[in-house]
Amino acid sequence: MPDEALPFSDPSPMSRPELALDPDVLARELAQELIGDPLDEIDAREPDPIDVAAECDLGLSLLQGEQAQRMQGLRIFCEHRDPRAIPLLLPLLQAPCAVLRMSAVYALGRNPHPLAVEPLLGLLQADDNGYVRKAVAWSLGNYPDAPILNPLIRSLELDVAAVRLWAASSLADAGATGAAKADPAAAQLLQSLRIDSEPAVRSNSAWSLGLLYPDLVEPRQETVVEALLHTLLHDGDPAVRDEARLALEQLEQPDVLDRLQTLVDEGMIS
Repeated sequence: MPDEALPFSDPSPMSRPELALDPDVLARELAQELIGDPLDEIDAREPDPIDVAAECDLGLSLLQGEQAQRMQGLRIFCEHRDPRAIPLLLPLLQAPCAVLRMSAVYALGRNPHPLAVEPLLGLLQADDNGYVRKAVAWSLGNYPDAPILNPLIRSLELDVAAVRLWAASSLADAGATGAAKADPAAAQLLQSLRIDSEPAVRSNSAWSLGLLYPDLVEPRQETVVEALLHTLLHDGDPAVRDEARLALEQLEQPDVLDRLQTLVDEGMIS
């Protein structure tokens, strides 16, 4: 499973360096307005359809209210899908308030729509708030057929840690539509697995490489296996080593499983 960056725990600055914006001040302001991350509130349980319909009706009404009401409505559509919300969600991507933009991004990840692709990509490239870009990196994973591959690769290569973390995860979705996309996605994930300074980013890169493996051509598959084995043996973080091992095991390749068993027998891993 990909690691999640908690909304206000990431040590990296959440604004681009060239902008005169204190990330600590911004984080405190966001914390006062938003308790938790809308992504963390998505409930995996199956709700009652009647309750969902009523809640979505309420959410549509709230989205047309004042800012506090819009925030409540956004929380509803971070959890539920309703195509009626799209015309109300899209304008909020341009809201002056970063919390509204971030929550609208999450809601459009939960409610993907073709009209959201261009503005989401614009936010990923140019929004000055790292929490918003982090939300976009997650949401774009729900748009695998859109032109998201290169923007996510750039984010994984260049953005701050929390954004890189979700870009690594979403590349598994962006690249899983065929070998033509899987190969460049894997190339960047392999680089991040080797050199990224954040263990959570390396961990998510290992996870995504495991998912992309079936879509890769054989030479790249071999490279992925060797990179995951190297990570398993040499990465300095135990969580990253564990993720690399899990990715290798889930490939369900007999030769890979044999190599893992050999490492166990030789005492290289437990």
